[in-house]
Amino acid sequence: MNKKNKNILRAIIMYGILIIMFIIIIYPLLWTLGLSLNSGSNLYGSSMIPKDASLKNYIYLLTDPSSDYITWYKNTLIVATANALFSVIFVGLTSYAFSRYRFVGRKYGLVAFLILQMFPVLMAMVAIYILLNTIGLLDSLFGLTLIYIGGSIPMNAFLVKGYFDTIPKELDESAKIDGAGHMRIFFTIMLPLAKPILAVVALFNFMGPFMDFILPRILLRSPEKYTLAVGLFNFINDKFGNNFTVFAAGAMMIAIPISIVFLLLQRYLVTGLTAGATKG
Repeated sequence: MNKKNKNILRAIIMYGILIIMFIIIIYPLLWTLGLSLNSGSNLYGSSMIPKDASLKNYIYLLTDPSSDYITWYKNTLIVATANALFSVIFVGLTSYAFSRYRFVGRKYGLVAFLILQMFPVLMAMVAIYILLNTIGLLDSLFGLTLIYIGGSIPMNAFLVKGYFDTIPKELDESAKIDGAGHMRIFFTIMLPLAKPILAVVALFNFMGPFMDFILPRILLRSPEKYTLAVGLFNFINDKFGNNFTVFAAGAMMIAIPISIVFLLLQRYLVTGLTAGATKG
């Protein structure tokens, strides 16, 4: 087989895999969208392409007084925004310290970050529950947010620290010669150059509260404090409930804020700004 035929075969295989992956991803999304537009509530009587498409499920979630969907949406947005913002701040500061400082316990701290990533979050659920109950933050969005922020530091700090290591230390030294302190170097040099990796951290920490079910299910008790994952689960978990179409409509609307944040951060996600750090 000549080189041209090999390239053609390689292209066919590559695009074939991409098409298969696209179908695997898009099929459940189309089913969820179609299910949300069905006028009934039964899962088995619904179809991906509804004959009598209706927006009544969306209208119910957004306007009906008996639906707490808007409250759950607001709770999730508050937790997700706070988680993304403060995670970036604390992860950035922690990563900068491990990347630029040399102190006792630095090596063991990095090893601890790696070890903490090996254990599933479920192992800490009992301890988290007891801790929040002891300090009076159980059934609290503030307590839930604290757990999210604290849990984001080990994995993300190790990731961002590796990115900071690629930024030349000559930039720090030049700034110090000009009289800049560590905080000024961090905010005026390191953070602007680390926007791509910090955008990744912000995006994934913003998505987390929208996708997570187990932690808020354990910590939150009051329906008015539920996040979207817990609230929507009640539509299909109730003993006499069969609101799969309403559940699908609520799930579709979860994608709106995530898509907006992704579009806002897209230019940072696809751009490596450190490439120009030493070429100015």
